[in-house]
Amino acid sequence: MRTSFDFAPLWRSTIGFDHLADLVDSTLRQATEDNYPPYNIERSGEDHYRISLAVAGFSTNDITVTAEQNALTIEGRKPETAAREYLYQGIAARPFRRVFNLADYVQVKQASFQDGLLIIDLVREVPEAMKPRRIPIAGGAPAASQIEQKKAA
Repeated sequence: MRTSFDFAPLWRSTIGFDHLADLVDSTLRQATEDNYPPYNIERSGEDHYRISLAVAGFSTNDITVTAEQNALTIEGRKPETAAREYLYQGIAARPFRRVFNLADYVQVKQASFQDGLLIIDLVREVPEAMKPRRIPIAGGAPAASQIEQKKAA
């Protein structure tokens, strides 16, 4: 079932968030049936995240991890091998492509392969210039001198 969202209230009070509608729309369009490979997304701290993908049967040479501006793409492809005769094949080794949309200032710190899991660590690093800062208010006499002036009068 596909649901349409009305972003009109958002557009009335925000500027520069038009990419949000595109993000929601593209996420809804993605095939929800494809759950391969299975993965977890963990929050390991206030600004630290970890993505773990179960990629049994793949090696580090079969997987590529690409970090772009606001997207992390993980692709896996097994090289062509001689045909085998399976009596039962339960381990999927089909090609896959998984894309994760990243928020602003989220960066990939490292990727590792351990026990059949591809582990990708991410961290949000907000630049110093973007962090909140207190703005001094100019004008008028300081409060202490105003009090002294009232006493003198």
